[in-house]
Amino acid sequence: MNDTLTEPRNVDGGEIAKFSELASRWWDRESEFKPLHEINPLRLEYIDGIADLEGKQVVDIGCGGGILSESMALRGAEVTGIDMAEASLSVARLHQLESGVQVDYRQATAEKLAEEMPERFDIITCMEM
Repeated sequence: MNDTLTEPRNVDGGEIAKFSELASRWWDRESEFKPLHEINPLRLEYIDGIADLEGKQVVDIGCGGGILSESMALRGAEVTGIDMAEASLSVARLHQLESGVQVDYRQATAEKLAEEMPERFDIITCMEM
């Protein structure tokens, strides 16, 4: 048995497939993701109020299409967004080209990122997972 942190113990292939199929609709405010768009300002205010995003290193675990990631970057955070659904990350990267907001999107598990970048992040978010 491999006990390294990089072994994906919490990756659900069914969830990855579901969000990959929905990926093109991440930024459609009238799609299945409408509730995320509606709650995003509240989530952002809560995170910023607790931790003050300005100048912080943030990792957004399960970032999907980047809705929260981009918002945190606009508040001055240096954001790394990770997800296992490459289709969602592709949408996030495309939206980033349109918005001009800088986010480092990566296909990685939290465990893998922890090995690659130990003690790097000031704030860790993991929403709706």
